Amino acid sequence: MHQLARFSIPILSGLMLTGASVAAPPAVDACAECHGADGMGLGLPMIPVLAGMPAPHIEDAIFAYVDGARQCVREPRMCETVAELDEKQVGEVAEHYSSLEREFSGVEFDPDLAEEGAALHETLCAQCHWRPDAIGVEDALGIPLHGQRPDYLRLALEEYKSGARVALLDAMAEKIYALRPGDFEALVNYYASYRSAASRSTQP
Repeated sequence: MHQLARFSIPILSGLMLTGASVAAPPAVDACAECHGADGMGLGLPMIPVLAGMPAPHIEDAIFAYVDGARQCVREPRMCETVAELDEKQVGEVAEHYSSLEREFSGVEFDPDLAEEGAALHETLCAQCHWRPDAIGVEDALGIPLHGQRPDYLRLALEEYKSGARVALLDAMAEKIYALRPGDFEALVNYYASYRSAASRSTQP
């Protein structure tokens, strides 16, 4: 079994680049067929956004798929692709996507539900899941959920609640089990409403 996050990759703290300005290493090519070179998932509803995700979290996820801790139930190609990566390539993929700015996904969301979700996030999730543009996000225990695609988030929440995915912390599992079905939708709409600090500053 792999030991997750076995090697250290420097996080490009404070250096948020756009997909157009980043020269992706060759190892990213296979991943970009689904996730996009910019990490925004090519607009596909079930493909998670990787842009702005800290490199150690990306590494851990890749190794989890390689080791079988995560199953590629809906998309077998994911497991087939990561199985071809060596450790150096995993590091290159993780560093590339962690260096990118997470943009607004462009999906529709319900503002009222988003407001409810904001309160739930602050109460239950904010301690571990920081905004992608927050200072110190590379040290957060949980991955950034803001800007993630709604369909993927619904799936993840449902799998955590059913036990198909194993929560990293007991506290996380307890909080997810306590969520009502309506809370799922509120959180999903809140995270879908995310705008980066840069995009917020340019809005009229």
